[in-house]
Amino acid sequence: MPDRITLVTALQGAGWHPAAWRVAGPAAQRLSSLRHWREVVVEQDRLGIDAVTIEDSFTAGPTAADDDLDTTTVVGRLDALLVANAVAPATRAIGLVPTVSVTHTEPFHVATGLQTLDHVSLGRAGWRIQVSPTTREAALFGRRPGGDDAATLFDEAREAAEVVSRLWDSWDDDAIIRDVTTGRFVDRDRIHNAEYAGRHLSVHGASIVPRSPQGRPPVFALAHRADAAAFAVDAADVVLVTPGYDGLGPRQPVPDRREAAGGPSWWGEARVLLDEVRHHEQVAGSDVRRPVLADLAVLIGSSTAAAADELAALDAAAGTPYAVGSGSDTSVLATTVPELVSLIGDLRSLGYAGVRLRPLRVPIDSTAIARQLVPALVTAGLRADVASRPNADLRTRLGIAPAVSRYARPSSLGVSA
Repeated sequence: MPDRITLVTALQGAGWHPAAWRVAGPAAQRLSSLRHWREVVVEQDRLGIDAVTIEDSFTAGPTAADDDLDTTTVVGRLDALLVANAVAPATRAIGLVPTVSVTHTEPFHVATGLQTLDHVSLGRAGWRIQVSPTTREAALFGRRPGGDDAATLFDEAREAAEVVSRLWDSWDDDAIIRDVTTGRFVDRDRIHNAEYAGRHLSVHGASIVPRSPQGRPPVFALAHRADAAAFAVDAADVVLVTPGYDGLGPRQPVPDRREAAGGPSWWGEARVLLDEVRHHEQVAGSDVRRPVLADLAVLIGSSTAAAADELAALDAAAGTPYAVGSGSDTSVLATTVPELVSLIGDLRSLGYAGVRLRPLRVPIDSTAIARQLVPALVTAGLRADVASRPNADLRTRLGIAPAVSRYARPSSLGVSA
């Protein structure tokens, strides 16, 4: 675990609240423009956010009660992986973590697209792996008559993650030799086929992209229910958990001083969720303790009362509250910067590596995270000043060990043959 809190911002359209576009001003008119994404991500980079995740889906937007598009919220999106590649040259240190589904996407395309991003960003790519469970999404591809059950989707996703990892490893670091004397550009013995045959996938051959700066970009996965938590431990380097969401099913109550003092009702669940991840690591026989980030939706106001009023206004505009079980799969906090700093510090004391914050309004709350929360965390001793942040790849910034290729020769690992 890094010696400072990890801070990730989750970007989605005009924000995570369905009515956010109504208060976004000029930004709402530019949601489909590169200028919008570049401005938002560059600010997060300049002020010291560790990474941004970029949401994506095979649907243009949420659906209404009649299963048609809900036209009261943002409809339409840009491809997250392409956006990340487009903004990479304008950024310097921030990790770029697009969401890419594996349900209807070939692992080869996932692997090469993310490798390309890692090259373009000089080692700052990540991947938020996702499944696509709906029949609406399946209908776009025509390969399935309807959505598969969750167990099948996660089994397929495990295989896809394994294939992607093998493709990422398929080129040795020194596969390109450029030997003018012999006329060989690559050493064929240093390119390996990803030989995989599973229940859902069968893949032979190597990636077309040379090994990228990180070797394997870090994989993020959302563990908002029991099967997702098990999958995250199997497939991901970073696990995102959602305090306040009851998708994990019945749990024993956990006594907690904050609840006794009138703190957030979900606080005890934060412990349970972390324990859930550690339990799955133990069951899987993993000796790696993954960084776990609390994944929270936030609206940041000048005072608690002001934040509550602003959230209420958004809810009124949307016609329904945005909360757990009503559009959100995690706690929605109308809060202030000092309250958020205290919360993050307490999460840190529980063993969390950091937080992923979903700004309800972009750019209002994303700007507050970068301009106000970051310096407040520095003052609280939870982060180093931006000027001293490590000039490193994303794995290093997240405290994840370097990726060693499964095909690495003993000599390349510092072991005599």
